[in-house]
Amino acid sequence: MRVLNARQMREADRRTIEDLGIPSIVLMENAGRQVIAAMESAFGSLAGRRVTVISGRGNNGGDGFVVARGLWQQQCDVIVCLVGGSGDVRGDARINLDILGRLGVPVISVSSNGEWTEHSQSVLRCDVVVDALFGTGLSAPLSGLHETVIADVNAAGVPVVSVDLPSGLSADQSALIGPAIAASLTVTLGAPKLPLVMPPAEVLAGFLVVADIGIPREVLGGVDGPRIEFVVPAEARTLVPRRVADAHKGSFGHVCVVAGSRGKTGAAHLAGMGALKSGAGLATIATPKSCLSIVARMGAEYMTVGLDDAANGCVTRRASHTVLGIICDVLAIGPGIGTGPGPRAFVKDVLAHSSKPLVVDADALNVLAEDARGLRARRDQVVVITPHPGEMARLIGSTAADVQRARIEVATGFARDRGVIVVLKGHRTVVAAPDGRVFINSSGNPGMATGGSGDVLTGVIAAWLAQMADPVDACRLAVYLHGAAGDMAASSEGQVAMTAGDMLRYLGEAELALTASAAPAARLR
Repeated sequence: MRVLNARQMREADRRTIEDLGIPSIVLMENAGRQVIAAMESAFGSLAGRRVTVISGRGNNGGDGFVVARGLWQQQCDVIVCLVGGSGDVRGDARINLDILGRLGVPVISVSSNGEWTEHSQSVLRCDVVVDALFGTGLSAPLSGLHETVIADVNAAGVPVVSVDLPSGLSADQSALIGPAIAASLTVTLGAPKLPLVMPPAEVLAGFLVVADIGIPREVLGGVDGPRIEFVVPAEARTLVPRRVADAHKGSFGHVCVVAGSRGKTGAAHLAGMGALKSGAGLATIATPKSCLSIVARMGAEYMTVGLDDAANGCVTRRASHTVLGIICDVLAIGPGIGTGPGPRAFVKDVLAHSSKPLVVDADALNVLAEDARGLRARRDQVVVITPHPGEMARLIGSTAADVQRARIEVATGFARDRGVIVVLKGHRTVVAAPDGRVFINSSGNPGMATGGSGDVLTGVIAAWLAQMADPVDACRLAVYLHGAAGDMAASSEGQVAMTAGDMLRYLGEAELALTASAAPAARLR
């Protein structure tokens, strides 16, 4: 599901109207009808209920006029509040405003704070407010009358349904540019926009519905500009590779996980089991010799290899020769290996000499932060890094707060500069490819902010890399399934009590839930 900015959305509209010949007023009619359908799905029948539609003078307001007409025809008690002079309404919006007049739908026009004060109490005495003030064209903070209207709507305590975007948000950024509507439901038109799927603005969208208003998918997918996609179940389902009947364990790849140190053996187990629970045919955990017996007792399903270690229980540089000699398809390195001179030299050696697809996580990223110049993919090499915001900040010499303010920009810049795939973890995990493509994950919850969650993800990513030809597809599928398993764990255990082990337990169920509806039913004749 592609995420579009304001310019891209305008271009999609233009192509639909001018190149395909679908009249703009038809798109406006479709938009209004889709908003009504979403409202009925959310609130049930609206007949007899009082609905206020607060509209602007542009096309977003025109969508609101269509909503008002449709609800009026369904016996709703509708009132329209037009913010601005009615003489300024043009084009398709004007046509729909005039229809309201002929139907006798009450329309109140307010052009000043004084007029709003006069009418606001009666306007906001309703069951639902439809926000159709501004759509995707807003680029500057709202002030004056519009700021007052937004503040009073937010304070009214009634559900708000925003058309396309909560008014006050910019379609071009996820940051808040000024005061904005806090919606209960947002019905966005044609395609999602960045502030609806990324923090901090997404919190104002409420429940999000993406409405098909008649713009073909080929048009939405074909507009030039940033390639940002929102990974939803329907898309993730198409990525899961099918297994043939005569497959064997070698068909699904051998993952080697380099993980663990004294006191952090759990990280090795979680990553290794994450790989196996995500379909890897074989998994080997390479861990310090002093940790080997502990890790081996944790799981019977994976193999183990002991690595040279120091007195502190961390790998040494010599361990890189052992790891580079392990026959495997994907190498994951970092969970719980510790920091210091030994792990630092070890990680640099492995990155410099391994030709296998690499997943670099956790302590492997931390030891590289002092000199991240070595974190660069060689030609035709697949390198995936999986930092959380703090690790990403250390890699670029910034702060976690700065990373969070520009998650997409930071991830895409690092991916392009270093030739690596960046999986920037956190709420709405971002997968950024070296070619500029960006994927925003839709699954997951705050309960996943617990120790070991990232270790599980390392194994999950490594497993799908071993099974799939396209490494970017493997990463976005892995991230989605990891989040979906977390959602199932939260439903069972609650966000407070869930652990990384719970996520492991639900990985299979998450994959099954994703693919079951697409599988053909077996029939007996």
